[in-house]
Amino acid sequence: MESGVLMIMVPTAVRTLIAYNEPDPVRFLSAINSVIYNNVQRMKCDKNASLALLDYEEGMLKLSGQHEEMIVVRCNGCAERFDTIHLGFPIGLDVDIAEFVAEKIVYLRSGDVVVLYTDGITEAENMEKLLYGLDRLIKVIEINWQRSAAETRHAVIKDVRSHIGEQKVFDDITLLVRKQK
Repeated sequence: MESGVLMIMVPTAVRTLIAYNEPDPVRFLSAINSVIYNNVQRMKCDKNASLALLDYEEGMLKLSGQHEEMIVVRCNGCAERFDTIHLGFPIGLDVDIAEFVAEKIVYLRSGDVVVLYTDGITEAENMEKLLYGLDRLIKVIEINWQRSAAETRHAVIKDVRSHIGEQKVFDDITLLVRKQK
């Protein structure tokens, strides 16, 4: 529920920053943090957020913020993992997080596939309490990377559902797949 409430607040802050053409990911996340800080303190929760800014003309993705790893399957089929642990700080825990936010620039070539996901996927449990896991997620993406982004996303969700079976879903399952043209 907390994540859902935050995801109602964050888009408003994001749209405001986009309207003012703020291109710097560190300032971007710092401003979002400032906007939602008081609400997060009132809710007594801690959440992480990643920000991925795409520059289509330059074929560049700027990643900031601490969340799950970003996966990029290159046009040759090899997967790369980008850890975000040093790129940010939980949103709303401190008034000013600018000094904790960094960015990673990833250059994309035609055919590269970018995958962002929530831990609801990697931590999805089956009836035997086995987690879906990051390795399985990467394997499914590597098998399907040559398909469209929508087809790759569908293949992952289908595999996660197959893994979960009749088990109750305990967390949100969010997946973003983007393929560079």
